[in-house]
Amino acid sequence: MKPALASRRPASPALGIAVFLLIAIAGLFYVKWLPYYNRAWAAAANHSIGSSILMGGADSAPPPSFDAAIGYAIAYGKAIWQAMVLGLLLGSAVQALIPRGWIVRALGGTGLGSVVAGGLMALPGMMCTCCAAPVVAGLRKCQAAPGSAIAFWLGNSVLNPATLVFMGFVLGWHWSALRLGLGVVMVFGLGWLVNRIGAGGGRGVDAETMQALASATASGSGVADTGAADHPFKRWLAILAGMTLRLIPEYIVLVLLLGAARAWLFPHVSPDVDNHLWWIAALAVAGALFVIPTAGEVPIVQAMLSLGMAAGPAAALLMTLPPISLPSLAMLARAFRARELATVFFGVVVIGLAAGGLAVALGF
Repeated sequence: MKPALASRRPASPALGIAVFLLIAIAGLFYVKWLPYYNRAWAAAANHSIGSSILMGGADSAPPPSFDAAIGYAIAYGKAIWQAMVLGLLLGSAVQALIPRGWIVRALGGTGLGSVVAGGLMALPGMMCTCCAAPVVAGLRKCQAAPGSAIAFWLGNSVLNPATLVFMGFVLGWHWSALRLGLGVVMVFGLGWLVNRIGAGGGRGVDAETMQALASATASGSGVADTGAADHPFKRWLAILAGMTLRLIPEYIVLVLLLGAARAWLFPHVSPDVDNHLWWIAALAVAGALFVIPTAGEVPIVQAMLSLGMAAGPAAALLMTLPPISLPSLAMLARAFRARELATVFFGVVVIGLAAGGLAVALGF
């Protein structure tokens, strides 16, 4: 008689794939697609999607304090908690339930095609930078190339179709065009650049790894991990628990700190915030550090423009607020090398400067 372990057949990936798709489709429909569909009609009718989460109706953020930290964390948490839960579920499920060879074949290459695939796969997600971060971490664990994962990360927020629609109804379609044009450069350009940086660093996916993992998928084994292929759902729960315990505490701390520091990052808004290069650069950096919910940049920029801020700094914020933040960079510190994340940060800031310059040149 064969030992029990020897007679145990590998688990079929079909059930895991079905569960992943169910969570992704049902979760995105409930958290993103249906609410954003309704919000688009409200934006068309009212030319607004709500007040600025940064400072409400005031012309400046509250001074740094414990109350300011707690107040922002609560407002931000109410806006994103469902998407964060979904991000954690998908980020852990992609590691346990999806055949790794599939991910490697789609996103493991270091060419432009893999980067484009990552950016296009982000379009249905429409998540904010922090809620997308667990999925990005999961993709990297499954050997997605750095540039593909970066394109997926940035594409969720920068190329968000719903945000582009909100922006058109609230700010004007010329703002949407600016965001879309520079967003394509940001998502695919920075993804391609990160792959070039990582090509010689030993962290990219080489041809041998891709061939081995693709062969595992073709042979029917599906999951390329060792030791847990027979229990993918147990492994999923273990990964979910570990990811939650690792990412959420540091995330909460950084959101509290940024909530308290709003007055330092975003000074009094008035016509004094003009198109000088200093203001454009300062707000580009502040936007890249601060954390907001999905589409939160639209009411923020709307409020600042109504208070007299010039178009240049506003355009810089429009490009740098959504794609990255200090919390999301911290959440992905283990998934990428420091120079890869530094490239993304400075690349986002540079594109924010370009947005400011274009807004001024085009007379926004």
